Amino acid sequence: MKKLFQKDEVWFAVLWIILYVIGFANADAISDSIGTPKLLTVPFGFLLSVILYRFIQQNSLQAHFGLCPVQGSYDRFGYFLPLILISSVNFWNGIALNRGIGEAVLYIVSMCLVGFLEEVIFRGFLFKGMCQTNVTSAIIVSSLTFGVGHIINLLLGAPLFDTLLQLVYASAIGFCYTAVFYVSGSILPCILSHAVVNSTSIFAIEADPSFSIASTVVQTILGVGYGLWLLRRHQKISK
Repeated sequence: MKKLFQKDEVWFAVLWIILYVIGFANADAISDSIGTPKLLTVPFGFLLSVILYRFIQQNSLQAHFGLCPVQGSYDRFGYFLPLILISSVNFWNGIALNRGIGEAVLYIVSMCLVGFLEEVIFRGFLFKGMCQTNVTSAIIVSSLTFGVGHIINLLLGAPLFDTLLQLVYASAIGFCYTAVFYVSGSILPCILSHAVVNSTSIFAIEADPSFSIASTVVQTILGVGYGLWLLRRHQKISK
């Protein structure tokens, strides 16, 4: 793994994306087939997280991949208020719990692991690898790859309309997370926000199409707007 990373960071990231997507899709499918959603997904996600973090730790790459404190004062980032608003999205239409406690715990844990893995893989590995040649391209590819990657949900039975909306707001939020990482030097705010969005989805009330569209518009505006504000502010400070 270290040799591939040293040879080509982008292909290293692509390998991890493939491993993550195929592994989680199969773990989810097998878990569902035995009647307990996320039963195998949690240990698989935990194993991947341990392997990934041990690689980063053993090679002293914590700062390189943003597993470090935010650089600069929090007011420079508007106290991450847009990020906090995005993180609360699953409460916008009310709160409900339609699953048993055991299933809910498995779901929340698996979604927190997804938040960690996706941020390190897409924002850390892929973005940092592409940054070596072109930062703008790296931001765009990292954002869009993260958004389009959610199309896998179609294979897991998600409705087409909901998935298309998710591709839009996930790309916008991916852009926001990438900008946060690029400007702050830390991926921790992104991991925390991502984990909260994912895990609290179990409490979300199913929304009608009009609310889903409105929510997508708001998330897209918040994500793109905040990301652009951070990037422009960063450029201004850097001069």
